[in-house]
This record gives sequence, C-alpha cells and structure tokens, in this order.
Amino acid sequence: MDFSLFYFANDSGTAEDDRYRLLLDGARFADEHGFHAVWTPERHFHQFGGTYPNPSVTSAAIASITSRIKIRAGSVVAPLHHPLRVAEEWSVVDNISRGRAGVSFASGWHATDFALNPSTYADRRTVMFDRVEQVRALWRGEPVDVADGMGNPAKVRSFPPPVQAELPVWITSVGDVETFRSAGRIRAGLLTHLLGQSPDQLAEKIAEYRKAAAEASQDGWPGHVVVMVHTFLGDDNEAVRELVRPSLTAYMRSSLSLILTSDLSSEPEGPGSLEPDEIDFLVERSFEHYFNNVGLLGSVDKAKEVVARLTELGVDEIACLIDFGLPADEVISGLTHLQRLRDVCATSDAEQGGSKSQ
Repeated sequence: MDFSLFYFANDSGTAEDDRYRLLLDGARFADEHGFHAVWTPERHFHQFGGTYPNPSVTSAAIASITSRIKIRAGSVVAPLHHPLRVAEEWSVVDNISRGRAGVSFASGWHATDFALNPSTYADRRTVMFDRVEQVRALWRGEPVDVADGMGNPAKVRSFPPPVQAELPVWITSVGDVETFRSAGRIRAGLLTHLLGQSPDQLAEKIAEYRKAAAEASQDGWPGHVVVMVHTFLGDDNEAVRELVRPSLTAYMRSSLSLILTSDLSSEPEGPGSLEPDEIDFLVERSFEHYFNNVGLLGSVDKAKEVVARLTELGVDEIACLIDFGLPADEVISGLTHLQRLRDVCATSDAEQGGSKSQ
C-alpha cells in the first residue's frame, strides 16, 4: 500500500501568514520520509477548500522544495479550463519537478464554480472525458485545431515540452459506478473516497473499474485506485478522538454547508430542507462513524486495521487528508505516527509477500 498526503483545507480559521505552511512543511516531511505523493485540489468561491483554487500553482511550489515525491492534482476541474492551458501549466510543473507531475481530472459539481465557464456545466461529464484526451494529445506533442483572434483556423502545440512522455492521469469520482467504468476504459487511475459510499459498495465499484480497465488494455493493466481518508494519528485512541472532534466536526459542517448551496440540495430527500438540529445530528453521527470505522484516526494499531480493510477492498494508495483544521504544529507532529504506520504496513506487506513465495 502506498501512502500520500492530500490537502483540502477549510480556510475559515487559518491565519493569513500561516496559510500554506502546513502544505509546504508537510510536503518536505513526505519527501524526506519516503511517502508516495502529494495531492492538492481545485476549489473556488467558498472557504471549504478555497485555499486551493489552482493545483498547478501549489504543485509548482511543492516541486521547487522537493526532490522525489510525486506531485498531483486532486483534481483539475476539466470543464472549467481550455485543454491548452491545462497542458501548459502541468508541463511547467513536470519540468520544475523533473518528471513527477500527475493529474486527476474532475467534472465539477457545484454550479457556482462554473462562473468560470458557464457553457460547459450541462454537459460537464462528457466535456471532462473529451478534455482528458485533448490534454493527453497535447502532452505527447500533437497539435490541436483552434480559431485565432481573427477567427481563422490554426493548429497549435503546447509548450514547454514535458519531461514525461505520457501524463499520469486519474479520474475523480464521488461514487458513480459508470464513472468508475469509464475511467477504466480510458486507462486512467481512479481517485475516490468513502464519504457517501460504504466499503462494500466501494469494493463492488472497484471490481467494475478493474474489469473495464482489463478489457480496454491489451496488456491487462489492472488500473490504480486511490482513496482519500481523513488522517491524524497519536498514541491513544480516546485522546485523538477528543483532539480531532472540534476540527473534524467543523470541517464536516463546512462541507455540508457547501452541499446545501449546490444543486444537490434540490434532489428528492436531499439536504436542502434540513433543520439546524438535524444538521447537528448528521454531523455528530458522521463524525462517530468516520472516527470508528473509516478514517485513519487514533492509534497506529487501530489505523493498521483500517489499512488492511482498504487493501481488501482493492485500494492501491491511501491519500491521507491531513489539513482538516488542526493547528499546523499538531499535524506535523502527528506525521511521525503516520510514518510509523507506513513502515509497519510495508513490513507486513513484505512478510506476506515472502510467505507467498515460499
């Protein structure tokens, strides 16, 4: 199992002079201690995630202070951008990092975000997959047809040329099984989470993804599944529970606030009509479920059991979401426990591999 760091901060309580310290210090720690990747998202117009409006900018910053760790977008909202711009920006990141860039593409979901490109909202999923193939072609140095400022047809290539011959690509999905299948068909990895889908449901969807990937690849490529998991580890389960409770419940409440202002809130039996006491109940129940069953929250021994379950589901990489509101110094200190979990799991994997080969 690979371990990465994932950032998606709620910006409501962050000091202006400290806003990106956790990002940069965490990236340095991950780079020095053998973690696999660092992911930063794209979010707009809301304090939930709004620290990260452009992952190519944060990724370029990470590239300049690290030497080995993979640097990825989790995610680029493809319908909001021209594919030429995406290819240009991420080729710069690939050059600064000397070939460590990767991108997960998302279709977007909040209508307000599409103030940046309103015309693509209705067909955003189709547009996303079209953009992926266009960016891949540009990455390989192929020209695309455009109209210039005079309305004349032209062919253009993106510059600078990237270091990697092929751009590593993932598709972000909140759980739609057809998106899982489509990601497999285009030979893309998959980035998802366990909020809103049970482990059993995720296992079924991963199986569908693997099947589609194998059928679409002549070499039987199995795909690559990354699951984002909220993470903070310490010595004692109950001490960690009380430490993370205020921050994680506030984070969940902010996330729910974003959903309440989206088109999702108008769905039948959606969250738009919830009363304040119902929201309180939902947030508290979500916290308890997440702490007890899903998150890498608590002791290393408890988290090892979660890693084992994720491995059984077919997960290849855990993207550890570490910036959900705790003070930066607490989070950085906690990374030593995450490093210990990573080492314990690596030893366990090696022992199991050795026993299988005997």
